[in-house]
Amino acid sequence: MKDLKDLLPVEAVRLDVRAADWRSAIAVAGRLMVETGVTTEEYTREMVANVEENGPYIVIAPGVAFAHSRPSPAVLTTGMSWVRLAEPVEFGHESNDPVTLVVALAAQDSAAHTSAMAALARLLGDPATAAALATAPTPEALHAVLAGERPESGPEAPEPPASAGPLASAGPPASAGPLASAESSATAPSSAAPEPSSFPEPSPESSPEPSAAEPRAASLHKILTVCGNGVGTSLFLKNTLEQVLDRWGWSRFVTVEATDTISAKGKASEAVALFTSREIARTLGDVGRPVKVVQDFTSTAEVDSVLRDTYDV
Repeated sequence: MKDLKDLLPVEAVRLDVRAADWRSAIAVAGRLMVETGVTTEEYTREMVANVEENGPYIVIAPGVAFAHSRPSPAVLTTGMSWVRLAEPVEFGHESNDPVTLVVALAAQDSAAHTSAMAALARLLGDPATAAALATAPTPEALHAVLAGERPESGPEAPEPPASAGPLASAGPPASAGPLASAESSATAPSSAAPEPSSFPEPSPESSPEPSAAEPRAASLHKILTVCGNGVGTSLFLKNTLEQVLDRWGWSRFVTVEATDTISAKGKASEAVALFTSREIARTLGDVGRPVKVVQDFTSTAEVDSVLRDTYDV
């Protein structure tokens, strides 16, 4: 499994690029992947078509677009590119426009780049690192930050406000509440941790049966994170959600699976909820489970709030 620095070489980084619109911005990111031998030119057209067909859900956080499409013959090897724009451009996203950073991904499958996505989600979610990436003077300096070097000056970033959750010993979480609207919006998370309580066993309708290797007392809930292709933005959201579950102490009770819109409709009955963007929520429609909208896929604070709403804590 490749690391972020392996998938994103210095040669695939361009800073202060001028782009007339979102298509031009994606074209620059796509050209870098062609030049580094990751894709053919057809993949750039596929990334543009993905936005035209599914909307600007690839704008995963304020100012950040994650351009990608599904695996195809146009992908020669798994890789990425990074384009920081000189002037922001509009992608049409309701809350995260305008975009100043376009990160592009080409994946041969859904597995080879998962650790890189986890690393990138953590980096973009850390205020000090995000600031260092936004001000890096050269591609080499930016690549050093991506490789894990912390900024040398400035105060350490505070912990995000997502608070520690209930004690793991209290047992698995209660099942999700009534069917939620796909248009639900996140509110500011409570500063207090969820109250420990007696958590009932989930019903068969709300949770899959645990495997033989799992303790019976820890029946697993599943949450699906959903994007158009199941290889890009859904992995970002999955990693942010898993960070919150770790802080709550719920990781051994709740599993998270990244998937695409078509697969999500078939898997919805296995899940307690689906987390996704507003655009993809509209595409999903009523799947018989709560569909929760997350605006900023890198924000542990917002995901904390949506998770609290899901479990009514």
